[in-house]
Amino acid sequence: MFHPHEAALTKRAVFLDRDGTLVIEKNYLSRPEDVVFFPGAAAALRRLREAGFMLIIVTNQSGIGRGYYTLEDMHRVNERVTDELAREGVRFEKIYFAPEAPEQPSRGRKPSPQFLFDARDEFGIDLAQSYMVGDKLLDLECGWNAGVKRSFLVRTGYGAEVEKKEPQKVMRATVVDGLADVAAAILADRS
Repeated sequence: MFHPHEAALTKRAVFLDRDGTLVIEKNYLSRPEDVVFFPGAAAALRRLREAGFMLIIVTNQSGIGRGYYTLEDMHRVNERVTDELAREGVRFEKIYFAPEAPEQPSRGRKPSPQFLFDARDEFGIDLAQSYMVGDKLLDLECGWNAGVKRSFLVRTGYGAEVEKKEPQKVMRATVVDGLADVAAAILADRS
């Protein structure tokens, strides 16, 4: 499918899930003080950034739609994530979030690729030269639905469980232990 700005799509991005991928999964993470990064996350993201990749978080936050926490709570958690990583030399272009519960209508809730399309349009990203990283099947599907080069399943968060329970479905993905392996694989994938 032709996109009107196809000729201008030259930037590459790594799209990242938040909970279970960047930060340790907590049941409906809603407090900034509960943010704990996976070891090596900052160094891995810094390597990708230094190689010229834009970093974009794409997160489902159904706890808002379920009434477990507020939009403001989520923004405070996101601010903690971005502030902590900024101290480590990591900058995110944007955080896209879907606040709806699974049964509520949603424009961008993963596995919908809508937020990746939005990022493509907003930042001039070539999705075919970009990557999706997450710990759930819906993260992988989001990437595949958008036409990214590769979707990575990290074994952090729910990833190891997904790999075990859904081996046929994750077969198309690159399965790795964590973000350090993601960075190494992407940096080796220069074709």
